[in-house]
Amino acid sequence: MTEPQSTSSFGYSAAANRTHRQPISEMMVLALQNPSLVSLAAGLVDYDSLPTQAVRTLADSILSDTDHARAALQYGTTEGYKSLRHELLEHFCRLDETDHAGLGADIDNIVVTSGSQELLYLITQTLIDPGDIVITGYPSYFVYTGTLASAGATVRCCEMDENGVIPESLDALMTELAAAGEIDRLKAIYLVTYHQNPSSITLAEERKPQILEIIEAHQPAVPHKILLMEDAAYRELSYDASAPFSFRKFDTTDRVAMLQTFSKPLAPGLKLGYGLLPKDLAEQVILQKGNIDFGTCNLAQHITAEALASGIYAKHVAKVRAAYGEKCQVMLDALDAELGEFRPDETTWTRPDGGMYVWLTLPEDIDTGPDSVLCAAALKHGMIYVPGEFCFPNDPGRVKPKSKIRLTFGLASKEQIREGIRRLAVAIKEVNG
Repeated sequence: MTEPQSTSSFGYSAAANRTHRQPISEMMVLALQNPSLVSLAAGLVDYDSLPTQAVRTLADSILSDTDHARAALQYGTTEGYKSLRHELLEHFCRLDETDHAGLGADIDNIVVTSGSQELLYLITQTLIDPGDIVITGYPSYFVYTGTLASAGATVRCCEMDENGVIPESLDALMTELAAAGEIDRLKAIYLVTYHQNPSSITLAEERKPQILEIIEAHQPAVPHKILLMEDAAYRELSYDASAPFSFRKFDTTDRVAMLQTFSKPLAPGLKLGYGLLPKDLAEQVILQKGNIDFGTCNLAQHITAEALASGIYAKHVAKVRAAYGEKCQVMLDALDAELGEFRPDETTWTRPDGGMYVWLTLPEDIDTGPDSVLCAAALKHGMIYVPGEFCFPNDPGRVKPKSKIRLTFGLASKEQIREGIRRLAVAIKEVNG
């Protein structure tokens, strides 16, 4: 009788073998292990602006009403709490200064999820097979490009400038895919359009109809509708309270999925994301969602619906905008003071008008990567940043830049921001020799 052979691991799926630990996880572990380390890395939100009293008031109101409390503590629906979806539809309309007809939507287009990352995952699971192509900007949101890698997608990138993705670059890339006989594998275009993570750049409004026209021009060569995913996570964090209209405002072919979140403008602990999707896509996403969770946290949805309906949410967003605007200016002032004279023709950084990030470019001979001398020096001096190379997808046609850094001022105090930039500058000048 043949004895069974012992094995050292389980038979993991192809998707599991394509999945790697997100690099930001390592940054968070380092920061937690060393409280004296100034972290300008993880994109956590400002502690002082979290709406502790407002959420307590809303929760007390809900839980003190027996019928409302029982409804909030019961299972909800997979697509989301109906009253919240009504509020979200009106919220989308207010942001785009239009009505339901102008958005081409009703509440059946709205899906509520456990954070916007779950919605990104569900859309990917619904649309993407191994070998499919997704186009994004260069750089892009690295957590989602990690999700695409896990799904087996090929990520291709188009160029960006100070006004966001360049329409001509998108057109050229789609033309290239058509010439190579690969455009039939293109499933989606993913763009972070407001105060982009990592660059802080906002896509200019006038480019949105141009991009939709380019997609429509290439659509006949593709046997399925190409989805445009507009990740608008930072849309409401414009410091002056104004922001461009969304792609949905200009969408005449029902191809735009607009994704937003309450994590940044309200509270990540509520763990709510939401999207306005083409209706047929929403139906398929809800089917996938039903296999995962039967519905997002119902109590959090009831609290958030009340926050929107009562005006508490709008007041809180104004407070958050002001807080981030002040902290952003502190970081910019610190960079001016510490690095303003450091090889000024080669050292630059973005000057955000919203969001939580500053994108720093150093001279090309200074490597900022995770295994670089600079990264080690920064840690030695007591600060941590996100190496910019993490933010560039693995596009087979490109070599990743090595001299970029993503800095965030979300969690750090003003004093920590100043000190973190000072420590970073010391490290940069040290490795520069």
